[in-house]
Amino acid sequence: MTSDNRKPNLSFARSYTSSAFSACFAELCTIPFDCAKVRLQLQTQGFAVAGGNVMALPKYRGMLHTVGTVAREEGAAALWKGVTAGLHRQCIYGGLRLSLYEPIKTLYVGEDFVGDVPFVKKILAALTLGAIAITMANPTDLVKVRLQAEGRLPPGMPRRYTGSLNAYSTILRQEGVGALWTGIGPNLTRNSVVNAAELVSYDTVKQTLLKLPGFDDNVGTHLLSSMGAGLIAVSVGSPVDVVKSRMMGNTGAYRNTLDCIFKTLKNEGPLAFYKGFFAYYSRLGSWNVIMFLTLEQVKKFMRNLESN
Repeated sequence: MTSDNRKPNLSFARSYTSSAFSACFAELCTIPFDCAKVRLQLQTQGFAVAGGNVMALPKYRGMLHTVGTVAREEGAAALWKGVTAGLHRQCIYGGLRLSLYEPIKTLYVGEDFVGDVPFVKKILAALTLGAIAITMANPTDLVKVRLQAEGRLPPGMPRRYTGSLNAYSTILRQEGVGALWTGIGPNLTRNSVVNAAELVSYDTVKQTLLKLPGFDDNVGTHLLSSMGAGLIAVSVGSPVDVVKSRMMGNTGAYRNTLDCIFKTLKNEGPLAFYKGFFAYYSRLGSWNVIMFLTLEQVKKFMRNLESN
């Protein structure tokens, strides 16, 4: 992705490869934070008895505590549960949404458009891509959340899935094809919104910085742009991400998206929609930084290949 019109466009194959590689690399680096985020989001208020008194006792208390608890009780490998499905997701979702952003923007403004793309057109392009890409990738998201959620089961209780491929086949066999699109409503909303927040904020912040004295199209500018994109995306996307995780991770607990929203609000209050916020930012903020920095460098490498 670039705001600099002087850069030559990559072929779709090279752009898609760059995008999928960068998204997968970021996924590998940040999957433990994602595991912690899902555990925190799925956690409802627990209780324990001490000295004859009943006290609220959540199992997980913050991102670092969650990471430490999971690693201690289940082994460090548990923090990478669902990573295969996560990589499947990034190959589809990450590859498509990043590689098609520039072409879809061009589609909205026209081939002959000159200058900065209007902010509204950027949002429309990102929303369109987010919806299309996550509709195709929803089964991978479902499997990743299911695998990450299994760690909540009591010790000794048999696990439903032995891995990602087994999870796909088990869900198909036991629940039917439609079950792979469980949670598509909040997932589509979440990813369309977060995709718009990420891509548009990165694009706009980078475009603004490049107009200021002392800023060039380099790693420093990419770093500031990606940090801003991550913060905006987390702030906007946290409520829908909580609903998505609960619908995918708590099978049968909610009738639909609205039922999940109302039950969460009634039982736990509005702050429940920001459960795991720090873990979410640790995950999505660092994911954006790693992904955008990697993407800019890989695209630079690809352009050099095409020019030689």
